[in-house]
Amino acid sequence: MRLDALAEGQTFRVEVRRRDGGYTVILDGEALDVDLVETGDHFASLIVDGRSHEVGLEKRKDGYRVHLPDETVTVALAEAARGAPRRPGRPTGPMRLTAPMPGRVVRVLAEKGRDVEPGDGLVVIEAMKMENELKAPRRGRVDEVAVREGQAVEAGALLLVVA
Repeated sequence: MRLDALAEGQTFRVEVRRRDGGYTVILDGEALDVDLVETGDHFASLIVDGRSHEVGLEKRKDGYRVHLPDETVTVALAEAARGAPRRPGRPTGPMRLTAPMPGRVVRVLAEKGRDVEPGDGLVVIEAMKMENELKAPRRGRVDEVAVREGQAVEAGALLLVVA
């Protein structure tokens, strides 16, 4: 997906490409590895080139307002560059839940074969002395659990698969 974004009075060319477990975001020609995990309604944990960021996302008519720990940035998306609107409905194929940052698995909340709904807790990871509950972004069934409680994980490590 390609689009133009206006933030802080500057226009940026943005291209987003899916990759296994995350995204490659090309910002004005510079490639960034990005992993995103929704941590609640309107909140996300982002790992950008190995650096962790907790953000709040507020949808606006023309883009988003992004709440960072020290500032708030309004990002407007150029009308002509947005592309086709996203179609509602369930995504197809398995969803791989990966660790957003290095840490330790504190609890595995969903066992193999369990049906999950959006927002159901799946795994709790402790990182930097904080516990982060990773939740199901969509309805599905837990197809694989790849970790156990107490296990250390690296950023991007497979935790479980929801089909």
